[in-house]
Amino acid sequence: MFSNVYIFYFAMVGTFAFAISGAMTAMRKKFDPFGVIIIGFVTAVGGGTIRDILVKDIDVFWLVEPAYIYSIIAGSVFAMTFSKKLKIFAKSLQLFDTIGLGLYTIVGLEIGLHSGLSFMSCIILGTITGSFGGVLRDVLVNEIPIVLHKEIYATVSIAAGFLYFCLRYFGVGEPILQIIPIIFIITSRFVIIKYKISYPNVYRS
Repeated sequence: MFSNVYIFYFAMVGTFAFAISGAMTAMRKKFDPFGVIIIGFVTAVGGGTIRDILVKDIDVFWLVEPAYIYSIIAGSVFAMTFSKKLKIFAKSLQLFDTIGLGLYTIVGLEIGLHSGLSFMSCIILGTITGSFGGVLRDVLVNEIPIVLHKEIYATVSIAAGFLYFCLRYFGVGEPILQIIPIIFIITSRFVIIKYKISYPNVYRS
């Protein structure tokens, strides 16, 4: 599906990271192994599936490239196998979720470009790709999706999209063009989590 080898590898690593994120959430909810894999699967491919349905003349990526399914299974099994060690790191769930957000945002942007979409449509597509798998995950485990909290999440993806197009305008080449926005997303999310940065509360108590 991807003519750009960098984007293919970004997508594979993002799939693995999101599968771990979904699997860890399912294990926290005490799902059985099959349920863990299902939640890992939905988390990893949910945003990309919505993206491919929205974009004309694109096949749903995991249906035509089995490597993604293997990556999801590997990520889910990895999370189940090393669950006790992963729990040592208090922010491990956010870590894998953030890695997936960064990588998948860029994948969505690139696919939008390859499909001839406007820059704003590409940014929206990148945000959907990066964040909607997590939305589906949270809905299935009966939690409020993180993008609907006051915590800054999808906004980071949007900002990275603008950064990507600024770099592209100034002629920054690959793979630096993709790596800088990914680093921006990961760094920004860790800063947001560490310092509990959020939008102001619009409700009066």
